[in-house]
Amino acid sequence: MIWITDAIAIDEREIDERFVRASGPGGQNVNKVATAVELRFDIRASSLPADVKERLARLAGKRVVADRVLLIDSREHRTQGQNREAARARLVALIQRAARRPKTRRPTRPGAAAREKRITAKKHRSTVKRLRGPNPREE
Repeated sequence: MIWITDAIAIDEREIDERFVRASGPGGQNVNKVATAVELRFDIRASSLPADVKERLARLAGKRVVADRVLLIDSREHRTQGQNREAARARLVALIQRAARRPKTRRPTRPGAAAREKRITAKKHRSTVKRLRGPNPREE
């Protein structure tokens, strides 16, 4: 089990990991060893609560491929183990962000001082624009 929060955990069987050859540093090792990790997590079939699934799909954006499968690619390290841990850490961080409920917005009204300030600014602006016109004394 991988614990996300105190109340949410996912089973390791819900994660599908595939190891592929990575580009970048590593010398000859890069051509022989599959160190990059493609981690796949099926959001729809997971044991996460429905609201968390919905927020996770929205947060993941382009990382969600066909049929709501979250794809996380990790190839920044030279070893398979480090890349695997990095991919899992990114998955856990993403699910933790999705687990937080967004605060509900309470509509508010501007206070009396703010309304007064707005009206004063409008009157001042009106006066400035009116004074730009032709001078009535010159005509």
